[in-house]
Amino acid sequence: MSLGASPSQGRAGPPVDLRLYGILDVGVCGGDGARLASMAAEAVSGGCTLLQYREKDIPDARAALERIRAIRAAVAGRVPVLVNDRVDLALAAEAEGVHLGQSDMHPNDARRLLGPLGVVGLTLKTGAQADELYRLPVDYACIGGVFATTSKDNPDPPVGLDGFGRIAFRARLARGRALPVGAIAGIDSSNAAAIVAAGADGIAVISALFGAEAVEGRARDLRQRVDAALSERGAA
Repeated sequence: MSLGASPSQGRAGPPVDLRLYGILDVGVCGGDGARLASMAAEAVSGGCTLLQYREKDIPDARAALERIRAIRAAVAGRVPVLVNDRVDLALAAEAEGVHLGQSDMHPNDARRLLGPLGVVGLTLKTGAQADELYRLPVDYACIGGVFATTSKDNPDPPVGLDGFGRIAFRARLARGRALPVGAIAGIDSSNAAAIVAAGADGIAVISALFGAEAVEGRARDLRQRVDAALSERGAA
């Protein structure tokens, strides 16, 4: 990633594959860097296409940085590794990019810091937020929460399948179908196909992937369900 780039509004970075987006949440996975690295490697071996390191209210930035570096070393460039919220940690760890919420750093500022090759993702919760995508230099959007989840404290009610479809439609009106749109929150093997049928290009998962053992097998199962649903929708 290069510092100091100043791309135009709406300019995005490299293509992003959202089919199976694994979120390594320290609250769910624990803070052991070696274990996080092992889980990341298993997830990628099972078909995970994108990873995110997420730690809310980071008490020790140095420890977080070491965990991110361990994850990146474990996946060895096979998939991009993003950092939730913290552009500074992404830069320091030489991660591929960041995922931003609506109250985090503005995507324009993240793009200037990360440069044209950095990945910038954004959470969307409403249609009005989706309408703004036409002027934001993001590489993908994740809509949620779609379903209820215990992995994250979310004060907003779930949007459900219909709500997801409406927000995704407005996101694609704003930026075109080239922008990957994923779904997040409460997604597992029981509803992964349904959310893809509703228009998602992929699913972002935490507990369904990292909440128990056999991460590689869980990843393989989820990836197969997503790929089959995409093929049935004619989007593969």
